[in-house]
Amino acid sequence: MSWILLVLAGFMEIGGVTFLKLSEGFSKLKPSLFFVLFMGLSFIFLSMSLKEIPISIGYGIWTGIGAAGSVLIGMFAFNDPKDYRKLALVSGIIISIIGLKLVS
Repeated sequence: MSWILLVLAGFMEIGGVTFLKLSEGFSKLKPSLFFVLFMGLSFIFLSMSLKEIPISIGYGIWTGIGAAGSVLIGMFAFNDPKDYRKLALVSGIIISIIGLKLVS
């Protein structure tokens, strides 16, 4: 169950960052409120998952999911420049996340 919570925390972080972008510097109310909601859920799920998962593993995976997901959302939803090098580096983050799970 802790691993499910950790993955949910990572996806909530991606949602939070997405709404942060949509809030346009907190000038739009709805996206700003969704940012607070998603980031709050992200921290709650992360804290619950860290009851059983070591912080060195949990925080690394949470950050990696958020970072990789944010890059992909930026490229495919917000028209950030797409580059094979970015995709290769994001693949490295994903491989690292899998590696952390395997060694824990």
